[in-house]
Amino acid sequence: MDKVNVGLIGLGTVGSGVAKMLLSRRQFLARKAGIPLSLRRVSVRHSRRSRVGVDPRLITGSPREILQDPDIHVVVELMGGIHPAKEIVLQAIAAGKSVVTANKALLAHHGEELFRAAAKKGVDLYFEASVAAGIPIIKSLRESLIGNDIEVLYGILNGTTNFILTEMSRGDGRSFKSALKEAQARGYAEKNPSLDLRGIDTAHKMAVLALLAFGKTVRPDQIFVEGIQDITANDVRYAHDFGCTIKLLGIAKRDGDELEMRVHPTLLPNNHLLSSVNGVHNAVFVEGDLIGDLVLYGEGAGRFPTTSAVISDLVDVARNLKYGCTMRVPPPLPVKRIRRIKPMGQIEGRYYFRFSCIDRPGVLSRISRILGSHRISIASVLQKDRRREHIVPVVITSHEAKERDVQEALAEIDKLSMIRRKTVSIRMERG
Repeated sequence: MDKVNVGLIGLGTVGSGVAKMLLSRRQFLARKAGIPLSLRRVSVRHSRRSRVGVDPRLITGSPREILQDPDIHVVVELMGGIHPAKEIVLQAIAAGKSVVTANKALLAHHGEELFRAAAKKGVDLYFEASVAAGIPIIKSLRESLIGNDIEVLYGILNGTTNFILTEMSRGDGRSFKSALKEAQARGYAEKNPSLDLRGIDTAHKMAVLALLAFGKTVRPDQIFVEGIQDITANDVRYAHDFGCTIKLLGIAKRDGDELEMRVHPTLLPNNHLLSSVNGVHNAVFVEGDLIGDLVLYGEGAGRFPTTSAVISDLVDVARNLKYGCTMRVPPPLPVKRIRRIKPMGQIEGRYYFRFSCIDRPGVLSRISRILGSHRISIASVLQKDRRREHIVPVVITSHEAKERDVQEALAEIDKLSMIRRKTVSIRMERG
């Protein structure tokens, strides 16, 4: 083999960045890979549109031309979505082509099927860009940390939500709505950012990481997911009073033969390694038995970081093809060590509660009595200034308690006539 021919499907923000790198850095990449990489064909939805920097003769409106071309060795799927991306990736594998993808939703929902297909065919399926763009967490888990028994993995994996929470913590009382508007104005948030705000984007990424770190196939619907849309500026301020920062955190913890999988706003103590990850940056915290605590930090989204990850995968695949060693790094497939996903109701942790109470005697004692009856002990209490309509925020943190007990207690408390709004609860993690 004297060169590796690449077929690119999708020429959006990331696809155009990949095409530009393949065309403008040919000699640079050839030195890195030990073999030239040649962009042979590009499939786009609207083939007649002008594509700056890409020879029009390379453009096609049909992925089939790439899939059926025997001279194309690697297919790069950057079209996004699950269908028809799944069918295209499977057809590429069936045709004996290696695949590079950035498609987190596809891998979260159908990763095991795709990895098994690649293993059966003996081709590579690389996906570094699917989780944290330029942060090399996939390569780290597949190679650098392969000798570690991973116990815990935390991820700040969505730049939109991290930017919003960072803006709300600036100290000027910025509201969630104002911070979201700023994120959209800067291009950090989509016009419809619901997948980000509700935590679904992070859940897709955590599903991918669970297979790598713990050898467990986790469907997105098996992950407890709660977004940041109910977080207020007051919650951010009160968290600060407790020496904490609020982050949207993806959490995976191994507990014997069970695995915790959850995504939700989390109070992190200010001395935690992830508490200072601000703005649109992402970070992944890994605790391994050999490495100890490790944090990978950087830009987890955007054209250039994602392009960097795709190009890195392409170079790896090209090296494998040159030396005839595809599957040098075996595809991640499940192992039987993890028996099940631990039910959310059985998970134990500390909690932050914000109760909106009428200002009258005995309120705190009623709340405390109900919490105690559900085996929830109080760690600290803050009673803040009276708000509108004689409503007083009462902020309580708990000691360790079971999620099921917490939800039952809050349901009972919220029925009290002295409680004026639904109680806000945020889970806490230790430093």
